[in-house]
Amino acid sequence: MNILITILLIVLAIIIALLISGLFVKSDYEVNREVIINKPVREVFDYIKLLRNQDNFSKWAGMDPDMKKDYKGIDGEVGFVSSWESNNKDVGKGEQEILKIIDLERIDFEIRFIKPFKSISSAYMITDFVTENHTKVIWGFSGKMSYPMNIMLLFMNMEKMIGKDFETGLNNLKNLMEKN
Repeated sequence: MNILITILLIVLAIIIALLISGLFVKSDYEVNREVIINKPVREVFDYIKLLRNQDNFSKWAGMDPDMKKDYKGIDGEVGFVSSWESNNKDVGKGEQEILKIIDLERIDFEIRFIKPFKSISSAYMITDFVTENHTKVIWGFSGKMSYPMNIMLLFMNMEKMIGKDFETGLNNLKNLMEKN
């Protein structure tokens, strides 16, 4: 009986320590990657502002070829929503909406994850003129985990988890655009 009480007290102490540490752990995160594409900024920007085109280069879009997709609005314009639903737990269910477009510079999205857990994050794609035929594309993602969920950030490396997926997507985009 004493051993059981000791184990329970240890578990309780660990839980309390985690909850207290959550008060001091940052709650926001940001990840981004970039690539140089050998195409003019107009051509690159006009391609990436269409959410449907993410199906051609995003790693996440290729994770479940059977995922259900739905679109609302006019692609490439503020208010366009692309939604997905998959039985693959790594894909889940959610939607992405274009919130803001600054021509030849930036597209801002809101990503609303529904399954496997609810979360809202911001994403963006930025195009920077490098030369007449070279464009830098930056793809980024940021979000916030409120207390006590922010404790998970102690055990998750968002840079590793999401960064590689952005790199894959940007390299796919580069290869796709430079073929033409």
